[in-house]
Order: sequence, then structure tokens, then C-alpha cells
Amino acid sequence: MTEKNEKSGIQVISRAASILRVLKETQSGRSLGKIAERVNLPRSTVQRITSALAEEKFVISDAGGGGLRLGPELSALAGAAQYNIVEHCRLLLTELTQKTGETTDLAVMRGIGMVFLDQVPGLHRLTTVSQVGEVFPLTTTANGKACLAQMEKDAATKLIRNEWERNGIVRKIDPMMQELEEVRLTGLAYDLDEHSDGVSAIGFCFADWSGDLHAISIPVPSTRYGKQKSQIEKALLETAANIPETFA
Repeated sequence: MTEKNEKSGIQVISRAASILRVLKETQSGRSLGKIAERVNLPRSTVQRITSALAEEKFVISDAGGGGLRLGPELSALAGAAQYNIVEHCRLLLTELTQKTGETTDLAVMRGIGMVFLDQVPGLHRLTTVSQVGEVFPLTTTANGKACLAQMEKDAATKLIRNEWERNGIVRKIDPMMQELEEVRLTGLAYDLDEHSDGVSAIGFCFADWSGDLHAISIPVPSTRYGKQKSQIEKALLETAANIPETFA
């Protein structure tokens, strides 16, 4: 293969990845025109690449007529990647629990919520427990806020408004955006009895090899939160600093 062909092949892969990332943002599909607009490519180029992706079942036509959406083959690959993430982070979770004595969670941002992937139970008699596979909201959880803070403002705002609308919540967006800005500055997000009465949490966000947003968080009974807060913050920031090495 000539150098020119090699560069052309790399460019096609890069463009295909950009298209897949655009489709990841929606569950209902996008038209060729909308995809082309988002990735800044000619419609004909997008059509050629998506046709090749469709042959491999990486994209499929939306049954509701909404254009193209991610296909089943990507779900299979995501399942394999999820296992690797859990295996990769298990030691980090265990170390955090040993340092703090508290339960440590791993979650991934999927569409409109945070999906729990793994949990290491705390050492105290009174602990917080979540089920693997359980989906938690974005705007009232430490792990959800941590991930929202790492998104582009427009995308994060859309997710926040959609979640509030689904749950009949009427709030001003500015305080939430200010909170997310603070999360970006400090690296830590907080849930102070927001999602569940009597439970508070602190967490941080990181991206895996494919760019998917994950969060590691430590929930504690609120009666213990004040005493544990500084220790948990220190342990989480130390772990967050080592994450880039973990995914190098």
C-alpha cells in the first residue's frame, strides 16, 4: 500500500468514527443531511461511509423513519469493552474502599442516564448499595454531574432540560451550569441528599479509550458525610490523577 493510500484509509476511519460519535448522541436516529452537517462533510461522502458501516451492522435504519442509528454490532463491541472497563477499574475501586472504608461505584454515561457497572461494598455496617445495571439520573447524582461537566455546554444543557422535562421539574438552568463549572474547576461533583434522602456522594469523571464518559463515585450515609468528606475528596483526587496512566 502506498503512503497516499495509507493516509486515505486513515482518513476514512477517522470520518467513520466521527459519524458514529454523532449517532451516539441520539437514540432516535439522524438523517444523512443532519449527519453531514454535524461532521462537516459532503452528503455523498457520508452516504458512502454509512453504507459501508451498514454492511457491517455498525449502523442501521431507524424503524420509526428517523434516519440512521447505531447498529447491533456496536452493542456487542460495547459489551466487550464494558467488561474490560470493569476489569480495568476494579483495583482502583478496591483501593478507594480500603482508603475510605466506604462503598465505591463505577458507572458509564449511556444516553440519558448513568448505568452502574461495578461496585465494591464499604467496610462499615451501614453502607449504600446499588445494583449493577441500574440506571441513575444525571442532574441529581455525583457521577451524572461529573459527566455533564465534561460535555460541551449545548449538549449538556439539552440533556439537563430533557431530564427535568421528563420528571416535571421546573428549575432555572443558570445555577446548574454554574455548579458544573465548579465541577470542571475542582474535578469533583457532589450529591448532597439530592438523589436519595439520607445518602450523599462525591465523584469524578474520566474518558475511556473510546472517549465514553465514566465516573467513579463514593456514596455515604449523610450522617457520616461531614466526617468523611475530606478523606473521600483526597482519595478521589489521587485516583483521578492516576487515571490517565491507567488508560495510556
